[in-house]
Amino acid sequence: MPTDNPAGVLFDVDGTLVDSTYLHTVSWWEALRQTDRPVPMASVHRAIGMGSDKLLDHLLGPERDRDADGKLRDAHDTLYAEYWERLTPLPGAADLLRACAERGLRVVLATSAAEHEVTALRRALDADDVIAEVTSSADAEQSKPAPDILVAALDQSGLTAGRVVFVGDSVWDVAAAQKLDIPCVGLTCGGTSRGELVGAGAVAVYDDPAALLATLDDSPLTRPR
Repeated sequence: MPTDNPAGVLFDVDGTLVDSTYLHTVSWWEALRQTDRPVPMASVHRAIGMGSDKLLDHLLGPERDRDADGKLRDAHDTLYAEYWERLTPLPGAADLLRACAERGLRVVLATSAAEHEVTALRRALDADDVIAEVTSSADAEQSKPAPDILVAALDQSGLTAGRVVFVGDSVWDVAAAQKLDIPCVGLTCGGTSRGELVGAGAVAVYDDPAALLATLDDSPLTRPR
């Protein structure tokens, strides 16, 4: 593996490495309910993976009165923060990161979570010893499905799109990766089905990090590009 053009793996975090998708779902659902904008929880879940700007457009429509957006985001953040101490890594998450690093792959967390949330997510993962770089919402002008956070992850880590794979759990992850011609491996542990991930363009789909780890050497993560 050439040292001047290293290979790496970009990982989404929420719903991919940490079991937080449904916590975000409940937090957004309650924030919307509190501001008299009720949305079915199933609809909220399907929007998780977008940044708050696109999520609210998706759920409430782009022509809505945006004056309440700040209040909605603050309510979500307050509600979600109540779960921080109970955040749990998904099965095999830290072991998967370490196995990638052991194989010479640069491990990058390409998350658009807010900086204060990133701290809680990293604490839950407990794998900082093998994580090369971590992004946050501050690094991207637009959230997924725009590819900005992946561009930031590449820039910060010194990796190139032609030498990485992205691992995510939502169709929005797959869409963002496709815009940069990066293969995306999907995990169903965030609540999106195998069929939806394959239909969006995922090159392979696994149940969770542990399932991917079990066949890591035969997976797209370790195949030369």
